[in-house]
Order: sequence, then C-alpha cells, then structure tokens
Amino acid sequence: MTGAAQAEREAGPVSAGEIRRTYQQIRPYLRRTPTLTVPLDALTGAGHDDAGPGVVLKLEQLQCAGSFKTRGAFANLLLREIPPAGVVAASGGNHGVAVAYAAHRLGIPATIFVPAIAGRAKIDAIRSLGAGLHIGGDRYADAWAAAQTWAAESGAIQVPAFDQPETILGQGSVGLELSEQVSGLDTVLVPVGGGGRPPGTTMQCKSQDSCRPRGRLRRSAVRARQDGHLGRPGQAPERRLGARSP
Repeated sequence: MTGAAQAEREAGPVSAGEIRRTYQQIRPYLRRTPTLTVPLDALTGAGHDDAGPGVVLKLEQLQCAGSFKTRGAFANLLLREIPPAGVVAASGGNHGVAVAYAAHRLGIPATIFVPAIAGRAKIDAIRSLGAGLHIGGDRYADAWAAAQTWAAESGAIQVPAFDQPETILGQGSVGLELSEQVSGLDTVLVPVGGGGRPPGTTMQCKSQDSCRPRGRLRRSAVRARQDGHLGRPGQAPERRLGARSP
C-alpha cells in the first residue's frame, strides 16, 4: 500500500477511490459475476402496466467459493501483512469458505472456526480447501471467541467477516462492478447482516449522482440495527437465534 493510500485510509471512512484501487489488486482472483434483469411483475405479481422497470440482480452466488465474501477475503490477504502463522477466521459458513479459498490460492496457512450450526456443505468445502477446521459452540459468538484465542496463542492474523477496512473495501467491489455493468442505476438494494457489504457498496454507489443506495435488515440482524441507531459498534441483547449463511 502506498503512503498516500495509507494516509487516505487513516483519514476517514472508506472512499470510492480506495475501493477501485483494491479492486485492481483482487480482480485477478475473482469472477466478474454477471447480472440478470428480471421484470418487476415476475417478483411482485403486479400486472404488466403497473410493474414499472425491471430489477437487475447481481449474481454473486456465481463468485469463486460461492459468495461475495471471497472479495473481502482476498483484500485482507493481499493488502495486510500476513505472519508466518497465517490467518484465522470465525464464520457461520460463507466467510470461512471464502478465507479458506483465498488462502489456498495464495499458499497461506488458514484456520477456520465455525459453530455447530454451520451447514454441512460449508464444512466440507472448508476441509476440501485444506484449511484447519474447528467446530464448536452453539453460536457465531463462540466461534469468534475461539478464533481470538487462537490468534493470540498462534500469532495468526484474524480476518473478520465485516468489522475490518480491507473486508469492506473488498466487498465494495460488488458496487463498482455493478456500476460498470449497468448504466443509469437509480436505486441499489443491499442486504444487511453482519455489515461487511453495505458500507463499501453504498460508498461506491453514492459516488454516482443518480444512484440511491438502500440497506435492508433481516429480522435477526439485531446488532446491525442497533449499531445503526448508535452510529458505532455496540452490544446487542443476547437471543436464542441461529442462522446459517446461505
């Protein structure tokens, strides 16, 4: 990273320029996923005259390793200084697969912690990519705590699924690709879960005067909703919720 880029990173929030520079570094390892335009009436059941314009879908399920999270994984592994002990990540599924995939491609040791509720397909994928895998606990928070302990004891660097500048920069490349693939975007809808994808994507979309980014919280995104009200990360009340990454 250049001195100017580092200064920009430290000066404030993620910028569209940073996202573009990050994209140039991670692009060789990604698929430029296609878009698909679906008539609005096919989604709403409204009559053709009332349907309005079509909806453009960005098909990130076709990304390497199966999700947009591969973008953030490569950004972390390429932009940060990686110690000999490699990387460690906590995940409910997709992030772990993404980190394992990126580490495999770059020849970096990786260890992934997942809770017992993680899907079998994700567990099998992580193992097949050669990462060390630890399964335990009932919640993502349990995997996160175990990953923190592993990092402290082994010297591995953590790759967070959301709360890390490089993760946000990598995920923001979804918005960059979309803006290049589709002209005249006016509204972009971004799902909000942990919070890794919306900041970079919305920053990239806001760099276009005609585009309005909009986030959509799922009911179980308790912490993301609370953090939005606080304007900073905070602690959400504990609930007996478990969700597997799609």
